[in-house]
Parts: sequence; C-alpha cells; structure tokens
Amino acid sequence: MKRLRRVRDLMTGHMDSALAEALIGQLEATKEGAWLAIAMIGGDTRRTDAHEEMREIEHRGDTQRARLVEELSGSLVTPIDREDIFRLSRSIDDILDSLRDFVRESHLYRVRDQQHFAPMLDQVIVGIEALETAVRDLVSSSTSTVTHDALEAKKVSGTLQRMYQYEIARIFSGEITAEAMKERELVRRLEIVGIAIGVAADAIADGAMKR
Repeated sequence: MKRLRRVRDLMTGHMDSALAEALIGQLEATKEGAWLAIAMIGGDTRRTDAHEEMREIEHRGDTQRARLVEELSGSLVTPIDREDIFRLSRSIDDILDSLRDFVRESHLYRVRDQQHFAPMLDQVIVGIEALETAVRDLVSSSTSTVTHDALEAKKVSGTLQRMYQYEIARIFSGEITAEAMKERELVRRLEIVGIAIGVAADAIADGAMKR
C-alpha cells in the first residue's frame, strides 16, 4: 500500500506523503519550540527548565529531519526538486536552531523585561503555521494554492524584519547599557528566525512552480 500511495503521489505531481509527514514533523517540533519560548518570557516556564526542554524539542526536530533525508535518499523520483525539499527542511531546522539560541541566550543573559519579545514570537507562530498549511497543501492542492500559502509565510518574514527594526530603534533610543545590548542580541535571534521563515517560504514556492 505504501508503494502504491507513492506511485499515486508521483503520477499526480503531488508531494510524496512520506516526505510531507517528515516536514510536518519538523514543523510541529519547531512550533513547540516557539510556544516554549513564549511560555518562558511569560514566566510560565523557568528559564532553566526551558533551556533543558528545548534540548528535547531540538532532538525531535533533528529526528524528523534525519527521517526526511533518509526518505529523500531512497526516492528515485521526487514530485518537486530534491534541492527545494532539502532547502525547505534545512530552513525549518534553522528556525528551530535560532529559537534554541534565543532560549539559551535568555537563560544566560537574564534580561529582566522579556515582554518586549512577545509580539515577535507571536508572529513566529503565525509564520510556522503558514508553513504547515503550505506543506500540507503540497500533498493535495494546486500550484496556485501552494504559492498563496507560501506568500502568507513570506509576509510574516517581512513583518518580523520590520518589527526587528522598530525594536532596535527602541533599544538605541535610550541609554546604551549592558542590558540594552543583551536585548539587542535576543531581538536579533528573532530576526534570524524571520529570515529563515522567508527562505522556507521561497523553497515551497519554487518547488510548487517547477512541478
């Protein structure tokens, strides 16, 4: 049945469902990492606990990425370019890695007021969910639907980069203290998350247009 399902996916030009499942697994772990960061800045999870829990989440994401690489290496034909699938998976991994760095550096820096980061993290969740929708639609929807989904994720990337600029302006409008520089580093981590969301969106759009 699994082989017949793959043949069907390839003949209809849709994403191999096994590859899609691995990508969704990566995205689910990444979203869990983003929710953990939100819980940490809200005080619902201690920074030390968040740091430890993020290690486990990162491991689950890495497991799903390894699963995708294995599936990809065993496929003779893929419905969208291997390079686009691999670029998408790598970009999702970059999102999770940057969220890990955000949590780790928050643990190390002990910034007092973390609520400044909440709006950016809210947008990170929106971006990850937009990527999830796009990957699910790669399995069964038209190219126009997938490219629309990818555009929604790309918009979030742009929003995060603008929010980063506003946050930097806020930080530098006051006295440049050690605390301000710590905030700047953490905001930069979230900007990097936004960039990675944009790269992932581009990979999805490119793959959909080529199939």
